[in-house]
Amino acid sequence: MSISTDDFQTVQKFLLENSGISLAAGKEYLVEGRLQSLVYSEKFDDIHALVVKLRGDREGDLGKKVVEALTTNETSFFRDKHPFETLKTAVIPDLFNKPELGKRITIWSAASSSGQEPYSLAMLLADSFAWATDWQIKIVASDISEEMLTKCRSGLYSQFEISRGLPAHYLPRFLQRTGSQWQMKEEIRERIDFRYLNLYEDWVGLPRVDIIFMRNVLIYFEADTKKTILEKILKVLRPGGYLFLGSGEAPVGLENRFQPADFSTSACFKLAPAP
Repeated sequence: MSISTDDFQTVQKFLLENSGISLAAGKEYLVEGRLQSLVYSEKFDDIHALVVKLRGDREGDLGKKVVEALTTNETSFFRDKHPFETLKTAVIPDLFNKPELGKRITIWSAASSSGQEPYSLAMLLADSFAWATDWQIKIVASDISEEMLTKCRSGLYSQFEISRGLPAHYLPRFLQRTGSQWQMKEEIRERIDFRYLNLYEDWVGLPRVDIIFMRNVLIYFEADTKKTILEKILKVLRPGGYLFLGSGEAPVGLENRFQPADFSTSACFKLAPAP
């Protein structure tokens, strides 16, 4: 059964109010596909019955599950490759030349979904910068979905997930077989601090960071919310730090602060000093 216009608009408004994410008209197919599993797991007769329940219980567990279902996005290991190459060959070496960092670097993977991005970062650091034993490089990874965070912390991935982007030589080095799945080894898992964070709300407890990966995230927000998020980034990204956005994304409205990195073919921006 297709979702009605009224039900779609209810979900559209609910998602905007609770996550800041804007569902454009014409995305009915997406809502139907994402919510169908909830219809089954929560034992509703159909999507309409789910939406009726949502209207009367907006603050309950169902609301959280609806947000999770609609905000979990496709990802893969070392997605797009260029940002990781830029990080390895230019960004980390540049930060190594900054004595004011006190040999500490913090990387934030925002909207980390099922964890492939932060684990890609952790494996890259272990592979390319194992020699930098006097540096402490920490990864913070956040997401709005508690379900995804549970998966992330487990470090468990199917053969299909592993086959998407993971370099073959990384498999025996950084993962181990666990039944029919592969699990990140403890030395990789312990590099990452996974935590809940809704980008639309206050960023309570988030530390100051030197590098932010927020790729393919801003495209889901309306213009005002995008600018609000970028303004929040100004408060957590240290001067001279780097922001990685998705291909085609840009820090619209704050171009004077986020300037394209000279060495990068990626959507990589360096935080300029305040005027």
